[in-house]
Amino acid sequence: MSCFQGLFFCPEAAALLLHNFCIYHISPPGHELGAAPISSDEPVLSVDQLADQVAEVLNFFGLGSVMCFGVAAGAYVLTLFATKYRERVMGLILVSPLCKAPSWSEWLYSKVVSNLLYFYGMCGLVKDYLLQRYFSKEVRGNSQVPDSDIVQACRSLLDEKQSINVWRFFQSINGRYDLTEALVKLQCRTLIFVGEDSPFHSDAVHMTTKLDKRYSALVEVQACGSVVTEEQPHAMLIPMEYFLMGYGLYRPSQLSYSPRSPLSPLCISPELLSPESMGVKLKPIKTRISANV
Repeated sequence: MSCFQGLFFCPEAAALLLHNFCIYHISPPGHELGAAPISSDEPVLSVDQLADQVAEVLNFFGLGSVMCFGVAAGAYVLTLFATKYRERVMGLILVSPLCKAPSWSEWLYSKVVSNLLYFYGMCGLVKDYLLQRYFSKEVRGNSQVPDSDIVQACRSLLDEKQSINVWRFFQSINGRYDLTEALVKLQCRTLIFVGEDSPFHSDAVHMTTKLDKRYSALVEVQACGSVVTEEQPHAMLIPMEYFLMGYGLYRPSQLSYSPRSPLSPLCISPELLSPESMGVKLKPIKTRISANV
């Protein structure tokens, strides 16, 4: 969770329900539980090489077309993978994705954090920086209020990571380039979640303006940071149900409406764009598509 999350959803040919998915979780090199430090003799991978490694994972398991789920930097890598291997990606579910090159301020700040990681390891300043990228201030602690349970768990997880391995991934992501031009040609269906307090909120909105409005939707979650999956996972449930129904991969037991694809080549289902249908009681959620941005 420190920098990257990626999942493959690989439905069997006749799968109709979510429990028929085969799920593969991937991490960047050296981020697996119990991973050893990567030798300094190994070159730092570029983002293109990270995307190519995703293809190698698919080939190793004999997988064809998959649905990808990625968070933050992982969402960037999987989006890049989808632009390079379009025939391998049937859909993207992205959480607080990055899509542009780092700004000068982000690049400089990341350089400072990288130096701290390299010389001092996973120190308190580095963890605080990462937690600010992940979570809203509502769940982060301060001098008067302790960290929430999810933030405490994240701190513990960061302590288990090899600092040099995190540093290497930091170097890779800090060298990313703008995907804007490639997004225009991306044809797979895409569902984007972003917390409105995420530092990557502008990237998510920008990404939505470039994607084909027939194939994409953006769900913004208020009072939430980057890791919507941990902070407000309930906000993702109904949008994902409608999204998966478009593939015939999820069917509620009773339908009072047409099961037409919510992200079909014709249009986005009105149900996906309706706050009432998305669970307004689980406030606050709002959805928009590229034409309305």
